[in-house]
Amino acid sequence: MAYSKQVVDRFESVLNNPEQHAVGRFDPNDPNVATGLTGAPACGDVMKLQLKLNNDIIEDVKFKTYGCGSAIASSTMFVDMLKGKTIAEAKEIKDKDIAAALELPAIKLHCSVLAEESIHRAIADWEDKLRHRQHNQIYKEV
Repeated sequence: MAYSKQVVDRFESVLNNPEQHAVGRFDPNDPNVATGLTGAPACGDVMKLQLKLNNDIIEDVKFKTYGCGSAIASSTMFVDMLKGKTIAEAKEIKDKDIAAALELPAIKLHCSVLAEESIHRAIADWEDKLRHRQHNQIYKEV
């Protein structure tokens, strides 16, 4: 199995300059940060995605991924796909979009699936936070 040029280039670039590729984390106590964590026990890959939002817009993205080159490349791809998008647009990003952009071999498609799942879990976290805020606002008004 050979990795595509896109996977190799992204993986090597992350190794050489992680900050440039949004490797890191935001303050988890920041009310404008949503987190999605996904793991695949079968292969050991783990992705943690954090979105920094301004209302409905994803202003910034950070990630930490432990896994193979395809998992790390998939993470950098979702960073590129998410920045500046609305939550509705982010929900439309699919694993096949990530896999196609990276030309992932069939044996590594689980990496793009993990990436999509991380996006959906971060969005679910954000939506939970919004519901909690709305609940608290209603409670204050009563």
